[in-house]
Amino acid sequence: MLPLRLLSSLLCIPWLLITATAADKPNIVVFLVDDMGLMDTSVPFLTDKDGNPEIHPLNELYRTPGMERLAATGIRFSQFYAMSVCSPTRASIMNGQTSARHTTTQFIKPESKNTGTLGPQAWKWKGFVEGDVTLPSLLREVGYRTIHAGKAHFGPNDSYASDPTNIGFDINIGGCAYGQPGSYYGSDHFGWAKKGREKRAVPGLEKYHGQNIFLTEALTLEINEAISAAVKEEKPFFAYMSHYAVHTPFQSDERFAANYTNVEKKSLAAYATLIEGMDKSLNDMLDHLEKIGVAENTIVIFLGDNGSDAPAGGTHDIASSAPLRAKKGTHYEGGMRVPFIASWAKPDPDNTFQKERPIPCGVINTTDIGVAYDVFTTVLDVAGGDYGEHVVDGIDLSPIFTSAKGSTANREFLMHFPHSHRSSYFTAFRKGDWKLIYHYDQNSGPSDDKIELFNLAADRDESANLASSNPEKLREMINAMNASLEKADAQLPVSGK
Repeated sequence: MLPLRLLSSLLCIPWLLITATAADKPNIVVFLVDDMGLMDTSVPFLTDKDGNPEIHPLNELYRTPGMERLAATGIRFSQFYAMSVCSPTRASIMNGQTSARHTTTQFIKPESKNTGTLGPQAWKWKGFVEGDVTLPSLLREVGYRTIHAGKAHFGPNDSYASDPTNIGFDINIGGCAYGQPGSYYGSDHFGWAKKGREKRAVPGLEKYHGQNIFLTEALTLEINEAISAAVKEEKPFFAYMSHYAVHTPFQSDERFAANYTNVEKKSLAAYATLIEGMDKSLNDMLDHLEKIGVAENTIVIFLGDNGSDAPAGGTHDIASSAPLRAKKGTHYEGGMRVPFIASWAKPDPDNTFQKERPIPCGVINTTDIGVAYDVFTTVLDVAGGDYGEHVVDGIDLSPIFTSAKGSTANREFLMHFPHSHRSSYFTAFRKGDWKLIYHYDQNSGPSDDKIELFNLAADRDESANLASSNPEKLREMINAMNASLEKADAQLPVSGK
């Protein structure tokens, strides 16, 4: 017979009786933040030459205790990449391919084709179509309840992919064709009640209309409820928490405004509250997983979808992502490097799943190069799923989580953008410490240089173009970039013919 004290505690946590027999597969949370760069956090991702964390001024500006909590129990990457804008990254997470291969190479406008003057007309601007391989559909095949919450942005208005349930999600909370919310405020009905913002109003959250609640909080409450329902039904779950935050509009989350009264620029102070509100969501989800007794069986993957868009400095300056250069939508590191953390929601060395895939606590991996499309491959491996003959560019990162040692230091990363934006008509290609930027239209970059070559190990702020002084390395990198583009069957801009 159970001791009275233990029996009483079990009665207070009825979920324990369910989850003890339900878990034959680990639960998976992917926590994706919109427009969050590597430096938009109090968690240091950069290190000195000895591997010690470096605290920069931006780390001191932002307050992210939830990320600190997750980083303390897991591994984070200093060199993790996404595409430079959102829709290409989101497609890469869903199908494991680089944007050059899946050809959703530009952010999707809900109302029109966003090609650009020189862009390839055949790019996949309508996103996924029926029959495409996607992560949630593969997870559903192996028994997962698949839950989407927040920003989808997989296809334009009235397209197949505009509804996340068409690409494999059992549940959709607030996801549609839009890439940003009409409003973060429940009092504005998340855009429906705000004149001029109706076309970006977040759908499906009518129960919160008129309330004094922030969008980030409403989405968190809803996904936690959906997770609870999956656990009650003894289903392993894949929860894709894809926040609209911290995308524009930069509306202050008043729960945290008092923490940033010393920030002179109003929009930057509002941006910081969006960061802290997102972080509270992470903390609340971790607390909820513990409350319902499934934290030990749940792996959490945290990342951003492109570089920072913090309202500080010019587009290509060393400012909003300092010491990295530039913002989202550019070919520099600040436009593509994002935070990445992987951790079990509650470490337990005796847990069966954690024994199979242990993750060391508090580790910063400074040598490996990870990419957003690795999420597809990693999650499928954790879930015991299979992508068959579907071609992927991603790798399973879980062996790197386990060893915490470098094994992909010479890995290639291809970021292909044959469209017009903040940086236009370019391919950025990294191999090892070297990075090449090729401008198809010489007038589209921040300088007159058609080709830029950087050694990131010696020059992480990309201030010294070595293209003319190192012709042998330049030739090697151009050949490798061309081979990578050809392998992906990339579509070139008109001027790249």
